[in-house]
Amino acid sequence: MRKTLCLALIVTCLQFVAGTVIGQTDHLRQQGCDIASYSSTIDSIKKAYSAQGYIVLREASMTMESEYEMPIILPMTEGTLYQFVFIGDPTSRLYEVRMYDWNEKQVVYKKNMWGDVDGNVISYSYVPKFSEYHMIKPVQVNKNKKKLCGYVMLLKKTVQQ
Repeated sequence: MRKTLCLALIVTCLQFVAGTVIGQTDHLRQQGCDIASYSSTIDSIKKAYSAQGYIVLREASMTMESEYEMPIILPMTEGTLYQFVFIGDPTSRLYEVRMYDWNEKQVVYKKNMWGDVDGNVISYSYVPKFSEYHMIKPVQVNKNKKKLCGYVMLLKKTVQQ
């Protein structure tokens, strides 16, 4: 399983450095998507967290396939307060995010259903116990669309309020 995590780490590095992501197929290709309908939500989330002393470390739009996880590997520093945000397609009926540490232990699980108060936005804070890479796997399920747009943000607390 460590080989899988190392491979996912390499792919994620390419994703953030080169602007590409791995699709549900076996090759790399451009996978951004149109986030115009999400822009007001993204802006308000950034503004709210900025007021609480957070800065955006990473953000990306990604084309997702209904019912398939999209692995994201991120380095995290021990003792630092992070906030992770996933925004899914508003027409999907299920949204989930799982996060694993380097030892592949699940450390976070969040699930939203269509119609929940938070709806298509999953957000959680996390303080790593060790400085290591973590794998985050968002997924969404949509009965009517196969290709979906997702948006992720990793924020870091810099100022104590």
